Parts: sequence; structure tokens; C-alpha cells
Amino acid sequence: MLGTTILLAVRSILRHKLRSFLTTLGIIIGVAAVVTMVTLGKATTSAVQSQIAALGTNILQIRPGQGFGRGGGGPRPPDFKEADVEAIREQVAGVNAVAPQAQSTATAIYNGANWSTTINGTTNDYFRVQPWPLTSGRTFQPAEEQAGKAVCIIGNTVRQNLFRGGEAVGHRFRIGNVSCDVIGTLSTRGQAGFGGDQDDVVIMPIKTVQRRFTGSRDIRLLLVGVDAAYESSTVQASISDLLRERRNISGGKEDDFNIFDTAQISATLTGTTTLLTGIVTAVAAISLVVGGIGIMNIMLVSVTERTREIGIRLAIGAVAREVLMQFLVEAIALSCLGGVVGLVIAQLAVLALAPVMQVPYLFEPQINLIAFAIAALIGVVFGYFPARRAAGLNPIDALRHE
Repeated sequence: MLGTTILLAVRSILRHKLRSFLTTLGIIIGVAAVVTMVTLGKATTSAVQSQIAALGTNILQIRPGQGFGRGGGGPRPPDFKEADVEAIREQVAGVNAVAPQAQSTATAIYNGANWSTTINGTTNDYFRVQPWPLTSGRTFQPAEEQAGKAVCIIGNTVRQNLFRGGEAVGHRFRIGNVSCDVIGTLSTRGQAGFGGDQDDVVIMPIKTVQRRFTGSRDIRLLLVGVDAAYESSTVQASISDLLRERRNISGGKEDDFNIFDTAQISATLTGTTTLLTGIVTAVAAISLVVGGIGIMNIMLVSVTERTREIGIRLAIGAVAREVLMQFLVEAIALSCLGGVVGLVIAQLAVLALAPVMQVPYLFEPQINLIAFAIAALIGVVFGYFPARRAAGLNPIDALRHE
């Protein structure tokens, strides 16, 4: 019985191929858009979380000012001093290491190849705060840090562009007006959605960068590693109190520095990405409703066209529920067909867009199954009224229909 009903529905769909395709177009677009948006949203969230994880866990970033920029129109807040670094390291409980940073940019030159890159002056504590393994070579020696030697550890992007991917340790190149000996190469981190290419960096002792590039002993960024046994918020509050005292901020005055927890940054970025994905998905889901209305419209037209056929079936013994089932199965088949095609298009779209967006390709079975189930449900909901109308026809009136 059910097999016959399905066969009749399939025959009706194949009889009008173009109309059937146009009918399913709304479902195809809706399913493809929803699955693509949700999958890319999850991939973006995963990429953000992995990039934050690459920076290390339990890390506090401390900068002058009330945000990442200067903020407002007032004078630039003072930078940190080396004494601030020592005070945090010695006076705040729960601090594993403090890595000061001074940054500049310059062009690196080696054997005719040149590359504009970022110079990051820091100490060996930098590698304690955020694990970044070396592929070859070593980190700074205490004597090199103390004397401000012109030695450096380079990222993979710099190695590829200056040394053509070959061995760099033991070679010397010029960066700005400084000849620098390469003592180590860093493992690949890749792109960061909020910070550019993390591998495009030359790391040198902070005293070298201060003397030869920035011309100042001021420090613009502190990375603080927090002991996992301590609450990050407690350590953050202690650092804030200490810096307020050292920077003579009293009473109700606002801080002229900001402290960011990498966990908070991750949660904020993830929440923002999830919210935007939800909004875009909701907009895309509207096309599913439009597709359902299209199915109902075409099914109503089909009932009108086949009124005489329905009358003949009812006259020779078919019961109303069989007619209802035939048209309902036809609507569900159209929706399911649109759902399958939409899923295929969605996967092709994700495959194409993931490399462009620099996010990993993810296949989410749950999302695909839910989207297909919703497509089938739309067939039931929007196909029921036309099917009910067909089943309710009077055989005599139907046979008289022209």
C-alpha cells in the first residue's frame, strides 16, 4: 500500500521535472545556507579557541592605556619600567614569570633577499609564559640578555623568505642597521584572526631592541604567567593594586593601564562569533519557510490540475486517506530531495570557503541531520493542507471538473 503511494508520488514528481526542481529550490537554498553558516561559525570558533590556546593558558596581558589603543583624546599614559617588571615578579603571589616586550619593525636582508618584519624584544621568560617550541637552535643565554647581544630567534615566515626554507641557525643577516646572529628558529603557529601572521617575527633580547631600535627603555607590553594553583582573578587584582600604587593612581581615579586575561579574550571572541553565527543562520532559515510556502503553493496547483484524476481514484474505491497520503508523500519527497541537494551544496561551499577564511574544515553530522529533518518536517507541515484538500474532494464534483 505505502509502496504504491510512494511510486505514484515519484511518478508525479518526474512527470514535471522542471517544476519539481523550482519547487525545491527554496528548500535547497535554505538548507545550504543554514548548514554552511552554522558549520563555518563553528569552524571560526574552533580557530579562535586554538589561536588563543597557542598563546598559552593562564596568561595576563598588561598594556598602558584603557584599551588596546590609547583611548580618548588625553595624553599618552606612561609606559612600564623594568622596575615594574621586577616588582610584579617579586611581590605578587601566583606569578610564574613576567616577560616584558618592546616592539619595532624593520627590513631584514640576507643574500639579496629582503623582508619587512616585526622585531620583538623580550627575555627568556617569554618562552616560559607562553610555550613556543623551537625547531632548532636555542634560546638566549643570561650573558646575551644582560649585555644586549645582537642575537635572534626567527619565526618560520622570516626563515622562508630570507633563507628560502633552508637552515638559518648559525647564519648572520642584517635587520635595520644591526647585524644579527640567528641562534634559533621557532615552530609554526600560523595565522591569527586578530593578530596577523604569528610566524612573521624576529625575537631578540629586550635590551638589544631598546638600545638599537626603539631608543628607549620603556616597555609597552607585559606578559604574566599565572600559576595554575592560583585564581587568575586574584592575581589580576593583586597586580592592579601594585601598579596603581607604583603609578600613583589614588582615590577613584581610573587605571591608566589594562589587564587582559587570555581566557576572557577567548570567551569574548567565542561569544561574539556564536552570536553573529546565530543571527546569520536565523536570516538564512527564513528561506526554508519561503521554500515551504513554495511547496504548498505548487501542491495546491497540482491538486487543481489533477482534480479529475482524484475523482476517478475516489470513484473506483480509493479512500480519502490514501489520496491524502499520496499528496503528503509527494510534498515530503520534494522537501527531502531539496534537503539532500542542499546538504551537498553546503559541504562544497564549506570546502571552498574554509581555506579562504583560514579556518579548519569541519563536518558536523548532527547539524546535517537536523537540517535534513527540518526539511522533511517542512514537507509535512506545508504539504498537509493541499493533501487534506485533495482528500476532501467530492468524487462527483471532481469528475465534473474540467
